Amino acid sequence: MLTKTYTTKKKSFTIRTQKNGITIPDYPIQNFTNLMTKRECNKCGKLKSERYYKTAKKLTCKQCEFRWYRSFLRYLSYRRKLSAYEKFASRVGYMGAGFLIAAQWTIEPVLYILGFLCVIIQTSSRKQWNLVALNVNGVIAWLKHLIS
Repeated sequence: MLTKTYTTKKKSFTIRTQKNGITIPDYPIQNFTNLMTKRECNKCGKLKSERYYKTAKKLTCKQCEFRWYRSFLRYLSYRRKLSAYEKFASRVGYMGAGFLIAAQWTIEPVLYILGFLCVIIQTSSRKQWNLVALNVNGVIAWLKHLIS
């Protein structure tokens, strides 16, 4: 029997090799029973294994944590980094602001409508829904003025 000793920073262990080539480690083989343990979700009450939970401290399983309205609210929230579409939309919004400034001097309904439509593109890409509603109101008012 051949014996080799290995030392690491934390502990040392030996490996014994028999004549037929089988190695027998000195350290105990890890127990995998902790992977098979199940715990109860605090919302649905079902017994589920550890892989159904985000972290070891979570009491609610991933399936119970996911709700459609939560993902919808995350979609509506503002992100820090602007995408190419959002950059383009902000430039269109600046052009719309220019149309609105020009429309104040000329009182031309077409310039107001163009300006509001451009600003609607910018505010909807930034997900500022209160400003979208305000600009839609302005478009409707100036369309009514243009028609009559």
